[in-house]
Amino acid sequence: MWALYRVRRSKPSSRSTLADHGLTDETGADSAAEAAAAAAARMSPVAVEPGMLYVVSTPIGHLGDISLRALQVLQTVDRILCEDTRHAHTLLARYGIRTPTVALHEHNEARMVPLVLEQLREGASLALISDAGTPLVSDPGERLVSAVAEATGRVVPVPGASAALAALVGSGLPAHPSSILGFLPRKGKEREAMLRWASQCPHSVVLYESPNRLADTLTDLAEIAGADRPVVVARELTKRFEEFRRGTLATLAAYYSESPPRGEIVIVLSAAPAAVAPTEDSLRDTVRALRADGLAPRAIMTLLMEREGVARNLAYRLAHDP
Repeated sequence: MWALYRVRRSKPSSRSTLADHGLTDETGADSAAEAAAAAAARMSPVAVEPGMLYVVSTPIGHLGDISLRALQVLQTVDRILCEDTRHAHTLLARYGIRTPTVALHEHNEARMVPLVLEQLREGASLALISDAGTPLVSDPGERLVSAVAEATGRVVPVPGASAALAALVGSGLPAHPSSILGFLPRKGKEREAMLRWASQCPHSVVLYESPNRLADTLTDLAEIAGADRPVVVARELTKRFEEFRRGTLATLAAYYSESPPRGEIVIVLSAAPAAVAPTEDSLRDTVRALRADGLAPRAIMTLLMEREGVARNLAYRLAHDP
């Protein structure tokens, strides 16, 4: 079945590719990579099991951010399922990994799922990687992992780099609890609903965004969440020009409108401020205003419960007090 898809084996990497990541022969990085790969091979006599799908995290920028276990798995599985085989080649060649690769991306995932399941049932061991970071987080693979989990239950995560977690822990905002939304819809009601949800969330929210839409997204958030809401923009994480810029939605929207960014972008939005519960005195002022507008006690009671979140007994008493 795999003959239907191009299988690519790793070739020696070029110095220009290594230099893009700040790693060249002169730094001794090649020998370090070989040593890491050798250490991974010695970790365990049995690295993978037949019929298992390994979901492997890979670096998000710096090629050194990969675990020995990930290297061991990638060296040992029968095939590696890649979002882009050409992109995966840079990492695999860096560590001398020559495991065959097969493309699995958003355009062919549905078609590939039954073929992958067949191979797993026949005893093949497979690894799934994305272009960068942890698969499934705004990357292809969810359909495959769900199908394998339901069919065999034999899915093993191999943890590692994640842009969302790196941005969160470096942001200075509370990391627990938090939510990861990934990429927002580009337009329409779904996008507006997601922005509104993020703005109302009672804890930190992590979003991915493209450089050309960053200023617009910050502006949209400012309109919904408030111009003064704290936010952090993380750019080019783990790479040479890594940057964390902290401020309010208004100040950063203005900054990136004037200075369009480049590279990979992660937004960390601070939690929505806790709502201040109205006091009984302020509620009485509200009741007096509603009475002046001619509302009956039943209508006042309903408004207090729905608009102010007042308990039923208190709303009844306030609405009927002289």
